[in-house]
Amino acid sequence: MNKLVLLRHGQSQWNLENRFTGWKDVPLTEKGINEANNAGLLLKKHKITIDIVFSSVLQRANRTAEIALNASGIENLFKNGILNYEKDERLNERNYGDLVGLNKAETANKFGEKQVHIWRRSYDTPPPNGESLKDVVDRVSPYFTEKIEPEITDGKNILIAAHGNSLRAIMIKVGMYKPDEISSIELPTGSPLCLEYEDGDLKNHYYLD
Repeated sequence: MNKLVLLRHGQSQWNLENRFTGWKDVPLTEKGINEANNAGLLLKKHKITIDIVFSSVLQRANRTAEIALNASGIENLFKNGILNYEKDERLNERNYGDLVGLNKAETANKFGEKQVHIWRRSYDTPPPNGESLKDVVDRVSPYFTEKIEPEITDGKNILIAAHGNSLRAIMIKVGMYKPDEISSIELPTGSPLCLEYEDGDLKNHYYLD
């Protein structure tokens, strides 16, 4: 079986501050760095060697991938450019539009808790000047079909270092969840979710521990 590992970036500065981050390029916290390192140690523990890496263009995802790969013991392949690593903005986090930078408590005070809950948890209602989760699915799905599915079919072990909503979009794309189920799914930061494939078909999924 080959594996597709979905890894939400480690804690970022704005995660810590409880702010809507979206496409804002903020760094990892010290905790986030440690989470990324632990993710790599889990890959090493489970003897998962990564053949190809995909990530968004945002530094919190890039740094998470780099730290995890180094901790997994394949840093030489990574540093020497032997490991294929592709960054693409189509794997970026959901664009939260006018909410970006706002503390989530401040946002509830400004727009009302009910409205903010709709923006955060509905599938197809976007925040002002932002994206809904459906928009993210529509952005991520063609990229997944074009770039990632062929590598799965080819039997490669793949790491995707990305964001809560772009990874939720992938989980919908591969059939793990339906759109009306995904709003209740929380992806912890820095925790590798391993999807096992056999002959291109998804057979199992679990968090590494």
